[in-house]
Amino acid sequence: MSIRFAIAGYGYIAAYHARAIAAAGGTLTAVVGRDAEKATAFARAHGAADVHEGLDALIAAEQADALVVALPNSLHAPYAQRALAAGLHVLLEKPMALDGVQARAIARAARDADRRLLVGHMWRFDPQAVWLRDRVAAGDIGDVVKTKAYGIHTHWGPGGWFVDPELAGGGALIDMGVHAIDTTRFLLGDPKPVTVYAHLETRFGAYAVDDMGVIVIGWDNGVTSVVESGWWNPHMDGPEASTQLFGTRGYARLFPNEIRTLVDGAPVSVVPTFEPRTEHCAQEIYDAQMAAFVASIASGRDGEAGADVGVTIMDICDACYRSAASREVVRVVAG
Repeated sequence: MSIRFAIAGYGYIAAYHARAIAAAGGTLTAVVGRDAEKATAFARAHGAADVHEGLDALIAAEQADALVVALPNSLHAPYAQRALAAGLHVLLEKPMALDGVQARAIARAARDADRRLLVGHMWRFDPQAVWLRDRVAAGDIGDVVKTKAYGIHTHWGPGGWFVDPELAGGGALIDMGVHAIDTTRFLLGDPKPVTVYAHLETRFGAYAVDDMGVIVIGWDNGVTSVVESGWWNPHMDGPEASTQLFGTRGYARLFPNEIRTLVDGAPVSVVPTFEPRTEHCAQEIYDAQMAAFVASIASGRDGEAGADVGVTIMDICDACYRSAASREVVRVVAG
């Protein structure tokens, strides 16, 4: 099934999606962007024939079956809802929206139009994450009691719209922390969040969004998760989405992958072997994500990282910002 794609956006992450479209056998037909020069350069680099300044022009041209939205967070909801209503399937970069209210509006738009929606929580498609999720589900470390996860940039952080609260909706939490939160949830089998305590600060930059955070999430399966988010931090205990899980019978870690247990009182360590990759956030993850999106379109059924995943993460982020403001534990409110 050859699917015609358009990409809204022409930045760093859009290039990953363009390469993934090619790897999945799709065709990139058009690029949507306000800066004609940048959009044209991106289109030429990735083989797209046309450039449109806005989404309405793309829809009128009838050039696409699916749209990848790789724009500032404030544009996610308007672009996704308009595209879905026009009959396009949508792959929407994370975070799904600015908040849970917008996320639910997008989810309703997808249901009303009977179109497929995938939210770009790409670590769910990483082979190492899938391996560990399956081992945890099989009970290799017993019942999970607590987890720790990291979504941090050391000695680096973004600028531009990422540090504008009106365009981004938040700072390092909504940019990096969501990776660690969703990966934790994926590894645990997608429990529902119940409570959140969040301490968020701006300590490393002169801007109006958070650049460090410590979040504690209580899930409905009894697990307690600690998540750290940050930009410009001097140290991190593991790369993006690195997660530790502590169980009643053992310990497991994602990035690097390992499982430690006791067998007849003796420590046993399982370290799986994976194909080496040149970068942590590798193209192969985006390729797998796009392949899953194409399969979802072909089958007519929602797959991994559908609307419910994106909505849940936005509900957690909303709770984090409420908790940080009140300095109290808050309940996660759905809706």
